[in-house]
Amino acid sequence: MLKTRFITAIVLAPLALIVLFLFPLDQFLLVVDAVLLLGAWEWTRLAGLERAGFKAAYIASVGAALAGLHVLGDQLPVMPILIAGLLFWMFALFWVVRYPRASGWSARSVRLLMGYAVLLPVWVALGALKGLPLDNELILMLLLIVWGADIGAYFSGKSLGRNKLAPAVSPGKTREGLYGGLLVCVLVGIGFSIWFELEFNSLVYLVLLCVMTGMISVLGDLFESMLKRNQGIKDSSQLLPGHGGVLDRLDSLTAAAPLFVVGVQFLTLA
Repeated sequence: MLKTRFITAIVLAPLALIVLFLFPLDQFLLVVDAVLLLGAWEWTRLAGLERAGFKAAYIASVGAALAGLHVLGDQLPVMPILIAGLLFWMFALFWVVRYPRASGWSARSVRLLMGYAVLLPVWVALGALKGLPLDNELILMLLLIVWGADIGAYFSGKSLGRNKLAPAVSPGKTREGLYGGLLVCVLVGIGFSIWFELEFNSLVYLVLLCVMTGMISVLGDLFESMLKRNQGIKDSSQLLPGHGGVLDRLDSLTAAAPLFVVGVQFLTLA
């Protein structure tokens, strides 16, 4: 299993970096569109849709929303959308912590609406980052935070994990794994602070932002795990050998991207 995960990652990571560094904004966003539409297809499974016609209608509605974001372009209210996305993740935190006792989220209609709140803000966040002067570097930092939090948690959890983080939602995750992942986030923050030649105050701020982004990325993972547990499934799909589905790789990013972009607005970069 680990070998299959590694091979898939070796294939996907260079593709992600090619899209990031070589594609201009319009082409970059088209790739994001395609990934999010695959995510919307998988979300129909998390929401409990079974009929093909209903699934197609939901995917089409997400596509229409993405088209609307393209049309609005520079007129998009980026910060309000991202802040609204963060408010959603506050509710998600409550649901995860209180699972399975919390109510108000398990109805199919609610889970379908959740899909928009999860998928659309990440498009806005990535588009906003791609429009900044240090666009590629910032998106790379975001990806390294998310990947680092996941990889650090995996290995530290395997070797040191004793105390469960959220046993009702994801029994395999431990607090020690969380701490290991956040340590990697600290190292990412320090590394990019040196790269950007930041002053000490900005360095501290960036490291704290990386840690907070890593923490909310874990929430994104736990939230999808909650939905999968509710449906009695292990993966959102089988599109990615060893990894499951697109959402199984995207879940952390959907939560992390809005917070990271809001936080970056207050960082002074040369």
